[in-house]
Amino acid sequence: MSEAKPDSPNDAPPGARELLLETASNIMREGDIVDISLSELSLRSGLNSALVKYYFGNKAGLMRALLDRDMEDIVQQVDALMAKDMAPEDRLRRHIGAMVDTYFKTPYLNRLLMRLVRESDDDEARRIAESYLTPLHLAYNRLISDGVKQGVFRKINPQLFYFTATGAADRFFSARLVLKHCYDTDTLTEDLRDSYRAHCIDFIMAGILVPK
Repeated sequence: MSEAKPDSPNDAPPGARELLLETASNIMREGDIVDISLSELSLRSGLNSALVKYYFGNKAGLMRALLDRDMEDIVQQVDALMAKDMAPEDRLRRHIGAMVDTYFKTPYLNRLLMRLVRESDDDEARRIAESYLTPLHLAYNRLISDGVKQGVFRKINPQLFYFTATGAADRFFSARLVLKHCYDTDTLTEDLRDSYRAHCIDFIMAGILVPK
């Protein structure tokens, strides 16, 4: 007997939309890829793939929704961090650690962001930039400026620092093939994450702090 297709999202189980997004995220994380097949998504989620059309329009819409989910969380975290009464050095250390945790959880994120910006029309690319990239750049401008004013950070370009920090946090977790062929492991363990978090914080902070 063939599987009955739901007539509307109302016929789907509660939380079906969120389950589709989380399953797509898990598939890309585990496979170290920036794409999914709808058949695997259906198999892994236990949901009819027709729900992708109902909730997102098509697979591209699902990818945009996944990017929105993950990037909105990052922007909210950064906004909350910037609202705290903290010393610039402490704030930056916490932010670097949070970035490493983010890319451990969603190692596909930066590649997905770049792919969607590249493949989207101008309006959608502008929406992504204004919604997510611009707020992050503004936060970095303020974070670095505060540290420079207080004499704890060297005078550096906040834009270049953004790419340095995000690149360091992202690259390690999006290089599973390098880990596999050079270091005989391709498993992103929590111990590996913790070690890399400490390394990134120490290494990046050493480059921005004013020598004592």
